[in-house]
Amino acid sequence: MFDKKFVIAWIVLFVVWFVGSFVVHGILLRADYMQVSNLFRPQEEGGKFFPLMILAHVLLAGSFVWIYQRGRENRPWLGQGVRFGIAVALLTIVPTDIIYYVLQPMPGATVLKQIVFDGCLVVILGVVAAFMLKDPA
Repeated sequence: MFDKKFVIAWIVLFVVWFVGSFVVHGILLRADYMQVSNLFRPQEEGGKFFPLMILAHVLLAGSFVWIYQRGRENRPWLGQGVRFGIAVALLTIVPTDIIYYVLQPMPGATVLKQIVFDGCLVVILGVVAAFMLKDPA
């Protein structure tokens, strides 16, 4: 189960996910978040929890690779990666952001951007996982 290919894919997915999340939430959505900064921890306080952010991404990446590896089929890797990314986005990103929208007074436009940007990131991650775990030609 945890062979070399799996571990390498896990590490690659962690890096891509962590960097991608920074791009989405630290750059693309930064201005949106600044408008509702009262809903978030102050940056100084949030820094204390940064190790938990790393742990969360380690768990996300490992789980993502593990589930993809167990569910892949003997079909072209690219289509499987896109399909898997869409399925994960519909299982996690979309409903979670909708639930947070119900509970937290976040502007609808910001939530829509979160769904689109994170959804695209997860599809990219699906493609990366599929590429990393494809069978040799």
